[in-house]
Amino acid sequence: MLITDKKPKQIDKYQELDVDNFDFVSFYQQLDVAGKQSFLLLTNDPAYVLKHLKKKLTYIKAAGGLVENAEGQLLFIHRNGKWDLPKGKVEPGEKVKIAAIREVEEECGLEVKSRDYRITKTYHVYPMDGQIVLKRTTWYKMSVSGVPSLVPQQEEGISQAIWVARHE
Repeated sequence: MLITDKKPKQIDKYQELDVDNFDFVSFYQQLDVAGKQSFLLLTNDPAYVLKHLKKKLTYIKAAGGLVENAEGQLLFIHRNGKWDLPKGKVEPGEKVKIAAIREVEEECGLEVKSRDYRITKTYHVYPMDGQIVLKRTTWYKMSVSGVPSLVPQQEEGISQAIWVARHE
């Protein structure tokens, strides 16, 4: 779902939802019925809508990285049947920047040489223990020295950690 104050160029790819009568919990519970459509919530104040979503859902802060090695390859992990970038929850009292490095290092068994700049923040929703979770992930560009061997953190459901060339 896209929450925005501007119509996207490819508006025909989205089903627009009525922001005034929008109930996210009901919407989320019916997603399987709706199929794999893309939805648009067009509003004058996206920040306000997001703020109210946070109040209704279990909110988790996470951080992770787009990690590049000395050969320009990028780090990917395979967790619980899906390919992803390394990330994890921010611990209470921990700075997001520190959590991003810690999670990448723990999940892949390597040492981050540098945490460069913040790339973006993303949000995704999933069910957990009978509740709907809204996870905000802050992503950082990172690098490592050389091409280190990777050790996937199996206790976190990570079955593989690999370096992938950009063209792949």
